Amino acid sequence: MTSADVRRTVSPRKSKIRWDPALDNAIVVTNHHSYDQNGINGGPYSTHENESTPLLGPSPAFHSSSSYYGVIFSRSLKSVTVPKPTRIRQALHDTAIVSLRAIPAVLLGSLLNILDGVSYGMIIFPTSAPFTNLGPMGVSMFFVSCVLAQLCFTFGGSGFAGANGSMMIEVVPFYHILAASIAQNIGEDKPAEVIATTIVAYALSSVLTGLSFFLLGALKLGTLIGFFPRHILVGCIGGVGAFLIETGLTVSMRIPDDNFVIDLRTLKFMFLEPHTLALWTIPLGLAILLRVITSKWSHQLIFPVYFVVIPILFYIIVAAAQVNLDELRENGWLFDIPGGVKGQPEKWWRFYTYFDRNLIHLEPLWSTLPTQFALLFFNILHPPLNVPALAVSLNEDVDTNKELVAHGYSNILAGVFGTVPNYLVYVNTLLFYRVGGDTRVAGFLLAVATTVLLLVGTGPIAFIPVTVVGALIFVLGIDLVKEALWDTRHRVSRTEYITIVSIIIAMTVWDFVIGVLFGIVVSCFFFVVQNSQMRSIRTFHTGNTMMSTVRRPNAQRAYLKEVSRQTTILRLQGFLFFGTITYVEEAIRGILDAPSWQRNPVRFLVVDLTLVAGVDMSSAEAFVRVQRVLAAKYVTLVFCGFKVDSAVGKALKSVGIMGTEGVELFLTLNDAMEWTENVYLKAYYRSQKLEMGIPFALPGRQDVDVISSYQSSQTSVSSPRHTMLSEVGSRTIANELRSPPMLEDTATSEPFLTLVRAFSSFEEFDFNQFLALVPYLQRMSVPEGFVLWRQDEPSDGLYLIESGILRATYEFAEYAQNIEESMVPGTLAGELSALSDLPRNATAVAERPAVLWKLSTENLRLLGTEEPNLARVFTHMVLKSAKIDYDTLLAALAGRQ
Repeated sequence: MTSADVRRTVSPRKSKIRWDPALDNAIVVTNHHSYDQNGINGGPYSTHENESTPLLGPSPAFHSSSSYYGVIFSRSLKSVTVPKPTRIRQALHDTAIVSLRAIPAVLLGSLLNILDGVSYGMIIFPTSAPFTNLGPMGVSMFFVSCVLAQLCFTFGGSGFAGANGSMMIEVVPFYHILAASIAQNIGEDKPAEVIATTIVAYALSSVLTGLSFFLLGALKLGTLIGFFPRHILVGCIGGVGAFLIETGLTVSMRIPDDNFVIDLRTLKFMFLEPHTLALWTIPLGLAILLRVITSKWSHQLIFPVYFVVIPILFYIIVAAAQVNLDELRENGWLFDIPGGVKGQPEKWWRFYTYFDRNLIHLEPLWSTLPTQFALLFFNILHPPLNVPALAVSLNEDVDTNKELVAHGYSNILAGVFGTVPNYLVYVNTLLFYRVGGDTRVAGFLLAVATTVLLLVGTGPIAFIPVTVVGALIFVLGIDLVKEALWDTRHRVSRTEYITIVSIIIAMTVWDFVIGVLFGIVVSCFFFVVQNSQMRSIRTFHTGNTMMSTVRRPNAQRAYLKEVSRQTTILRLQGFLFFGTITYVEEAIRGILDAPSWQRNPVRFLVVDLTLVAGVDMSSAEAFVRVQRVLAAKYVTLVFCGFKVDSAVGKALKSVGIMGTEGVELFLTLNDAMEWTENVYLKAYYRSQKLEMGIPFALPGRQDVDVISSYQSSQTSVSSPRHTMLSEVGSRTIANELRSPPMLEDTATSEPFLTLVRAFSSFEEFDFNQFLALVPYLQRMSVPEGFVLWRQDEPSDGLYLIESGILRATYEFAEYAQNIEESMVPGTLAGELSALSDLPRNATAVAERPAVLWKLSTENLRLLGTEEPNLARVFTHMVLKSAKIDYDTLLAALAGRQ
């Protein structure tokens, strides 16, 4: 497409657009005039718009008007044509319609800001000296923070088009601590310096909060906040609620914060003086009445309308009683706002007059850093929780990290402009959306309206009843305490509930920094206690119930089934630390106690750490102590389920237990069990000097002379464990070595002897009939690594293993770990696939050089035709062997769950 073609596409009129040749992905916006019942299709008040783009960019709020400009949106576009006057008028008309539709939402948002400002802005500063009568200044700082947050969120910072920004009201308790600390360091006799330094401390908290939000969002770490214990946050919220209730009492009774101490004198002042009793009970009663109303009706407008009606009723009563306003102000029913110059109301920018280098003290600022960090810690917990909750409520998909970056900008700006931290308010934004404030135009108009409120000044506050402010503070305080104590009573555990209550008490009795630290300490204590009570031992097994997946001749399997009772398997789980390892150590020592040892002496202790997430130093050192006790009993400690370079392996290696004599390590439990079984077999064959008498091969690791080395260290080889091996071997493996009765003299060569080894232990029958099977078998000699068949390949026959070792690997689509099965001399391989004529279910490889006897599928059919009786007996024996093999395999897999 040429530049001329592009110009014709954009507009039929002549225009001059400087075009970048690199432009290749332009989005052409043409003129559309389709309408629906909601207005212009895709326009600023369409229900299908996307409000996640900035106000002053190619926002969907101006999709309809963008067509009137004939704009081609592209990063390479250098300039655009000047729109026609008619199109400008149409764009202004559309914007005006959106603005008119946003008026109800703007009025509601302004009302909510007024209510929040006069309630929470008034208490930014303490009411004690030298901060007395600084409530109006706090309201001004509140509105400045609101305006900055609203502009940042509206002009593309937030993914919520109608996001409402406001001051973080939860910082008020920390601000009182900061102010009290600064006043104590500087001295109340220097009020201007105290106030100036305090305001700078407030601005510093905004900057620190903004930097934290920005880094969390820029580094994509917003989800980390979700790992913070929720019940600690709930306890802190409850502490804020208790603080607000206390503040509501001091504001309502018109007394300084530092004069409010729960003692007999204060209680007499509150309950025995009728005037004081009326001052605080009326706003408290109004707050309770509101919550009774909202418990029955849940309309969103009840809250703002309620607090509009209260001052109206107040002045109706005042007018009816003809009470003088100055008299009401003296009696504490109206705020006493000090005048500015010449008795005029003070200006909104009064707090900027305190930014004087000669008034600011740096040393007290440094002393407030611990409180600043506690405040920062509390601040960063809210947006990552509020943003996802608001996204769910509004059914919008937003990026939490982007919202954190926006919060970073808004709070850094708040610090630069010398005001308090801010954030996106969940409740205000939700109400704003539900009355039509779901566009960026509405958000911008709310910022303008809030600016007007700021410029009007704090003079009207003198006519707001104290009852209204007190009721607002009580409502929020009651809500937060209810959320912390009542709503969680059936949702958290007993220890978590105790933590919540203890945090609230600590914050109320001492201060918020101590409360937060106390909550963390209590949570850690309960975490240790709870996890210490959890069972780190998942299961106890003996070797005869957790045999390996090695396919062995039946005589060897019978031998191992009995002697493997000398193997104890201990499967652990979770994180092993000083609180849980004690139980594990006691359990291991119980195995070695005299009564248990006499019933079942142990040769191997297999400790499976597959499900263990980590091991602390206390646990690692406990294993060292355990190993010393085991070595004294000639018991081998076998670890499995981890690698040396893993976290668990490094922890055990750091205490020197890895590599110690009498300690073995395997990657999996099956490898460990395979090795212990090999040790038992090796010990018997060596004791009988029969290793060379028959084909004998062991899979896996070959360092299996553990029992022999222990025997050489013992004073007597006739220990109960060694005696058990000899007795069991004489009943099982010894039968394998004896020639079956009534064999012909010629039946002394292969493959007949291997056939006898494979089937001799099943039942009594004439083995001479197997001589007729020999001609159907084909001898194969395969090298190490030779692949006999692959999974899903057609079956070509079954194999009888004379010598060597085969290893079959089973792969499952929905099982991450493959299953391996070793096959030793005297066993069958591939029998089920051959008999059923189905594809192979595993891949078989020669682990060691092997001699095999193959019965191909062709010879198997030929055997059925020529020797039907022999084929029937042989098939019966193969199926019986296969059942036993697969029962053993399934039992081994089931025991590892």
